[in-house]
Amino acid sequence: MTDFDRMKEILEKQKQKHINDGPLPVSTRKDWIDRCISSLIKYQNEIADTISEDFGHRSKESSLLSDVAGSITSLKMAKENIDKWVKPEKRKVSPSILGYLGAKLKIEYQPLGTVGVISPWNFPVTLTFGPLGSIFAAGNRAMIKPSEFTPKTSELMKKMFSEEFSEDEVAVFTGGPDIGEAFSSLPFDHLLFTGATSIAKHVMRAASENLVPVTLELGGKSPVIISDNSNFEVSVNRIMAGKTLNAGQICLAPDYVFVPEGKKDNFVSQSKEIVSKMYPTLKENPDYTSVINQRHYDRLKGYIDEAQDKGAEVIEINPSDEDFDQQPNHKIPPTLIVNPDEDLSVMKEEIFGPVLPIKTYSDISETINYINSKDRPLGLYYFGEDAKELDDILKNTTSGGVTINDVVFHVAQDNAPFGGVGPSGTGSYHGIEGFKNFSHAKTIYTQTKFDGLINIFRPPYGSKAKNALKMQIKP
Repeated sequence: MTDFDRMKEILEKQKQKHINDGPLPVSTRKDWIDRCISSLIKYQNEIADTISEDFGHRSKESSLLSDVAGSITSLKMAKENIDKWVKPEKRKVSPSILGYLGAKLKIEYQPLGTVGVISPWNFPVTLTFGPLGSIFAAGNRAMIKPSEFTPKTSELMKKMFSEEFSEDEVAVFTGGPDIGEAFSSLPFDHLLFTGATSIAKHVMRAASENLVPVTLELGGKSPVIISDNSNFEVSVNRIMAGKTLNAGQICLAPDYVFVPEGKKDNFVSQSKEIVSKMYPTLKENPDYTSVINQRHYDRLKGYIDEAQDKGAEVIEINPSDEDFDQQPNHKIPPTLIVNPDEDLSVMKEEIFGPVLPIKTYSDISETINYINSKDRPLGLYYFGEDAKELDDILKNTTSGGVTINDVVFHVAQDNAPFGGVGPSGTGSYHGIEGFKNFSHAKTIYTQTKFDGLINIFRPPYGSKAKNALKMQIKP
């Protein structure tokens, strides 16, 4: 039996189980979430150690915070709200006269069946377990394809799920691009993909063959605007903390920063000071994460080398002046590129690493115009206290989400939707929006018993129908 046949067989089993058993009771949905939480607690240390092995090195505390605690928070929030989310929603009947005569309208949220999940390598656990809060709350089963870039973590998650779930509840499939391609082509009831925009095009194309609806959580070049009225030191501190988290390998990492003219040198000096405080050393520092693999290391080094070759000001922040040519892992020091040309790769591609371009501006409108000339980003960040300026930015730019006076934090808000717009993604999860995203909103209308009114709109049409239409066709 081929891998594709095996995956298809399990999908058919899950779909048949969904039909035979009917909608999962709320108690079962909560139990499935509890099983995930218990497994995460049980394996927390192994998760942190295994992710570090896959990365070459990653801070244990960072993994416990983002992948373990972050997953548990998302799962708990969904569990706490299931009872409220599953209640039918009453809606106003139209035309309203039908409502007065006893007609009723409601929306019931129905499980879709089986949701396919393709999760990425940068936060391999939380971007697998976190969405399951929304998926399970909506009453669905799941099939999961984790990243081949973190193979040990993927195998660990497969073990964790197999201990807690049968294959007709949750099934995990590990392997390379061939498995991912086959997985994408399965006739799921919904497919969630988190990863690169370039791969998303292939996933969406494969899903379209079966008309499978997709949620795409992608990325893009998330801009930062530092206002002239901001607390500059606090702003730079938070930006560099966000940029160096996971060595910048975050879909929401600050991708470039707008700094007021005259404050560029201040930004550089503050960045050096802040990075030195957080990471006095980098090469063997247990808190500083490696780049995931040689391919991405070479890509990032290529961005830096290209900028240097074309005359850009490149500033490596290396507090202890360590030699990174000789190292067991793929670590790259935080690197600033000042006012780079637009034709550089670092300004055209999502960076996904510890490299940060700095652009200067004289008027806030320049930042808005520049952002609007690019693809709509997953995140946008504003630092400042000018309410009118902020309002102008919020109203005149479009992004997946916004964090004000910090970076990345809006993704941690489990009671609000997280997703992109345009090339940065489609659809969302977290909160009630996630529950609805993985549900079918079924309209249920109950007709009035008064046939006399309804018969007005049935042939033969008479004066009563004409008068009723006149009442409706008016301003």
